[in-house]
Amino acid sequence: MKISWDIWIVIGFIAQGIFSARFIVQWVVSEKKKRSTIPKVFWYLSLVGSSILFVYALHRRDPVFILGQGVGIFIYIRNLMLWKEEKPQAA
Repeated sequence: MKISWDIWIVIGFIAQGIFSARFIVQWVVSEKKKRSTIPKVFWYLSLVGSSILFVYALHRRDPVFILGQGVGIFIYIRNLMLWKEEKPQAA
């Protein structure tokens, strides 16, 4: 299988890297806190990576990929909205 390295392949790999980085960030933060934690940056990386992957999927005209990333975008936005609406907890 020969891969044609055009700009779209590069965009796809960058998007996948951003999307995958969220798990590394979540793992590191959880290890620091010694408990499972989903930091705010997880949702931002999810949104950015998923949005770029969505554009890539549109370019590829892949309906499975489009649906999967498209639905995820709404979930990530909603989680960021919920985070923003959260009241600070007393220490």
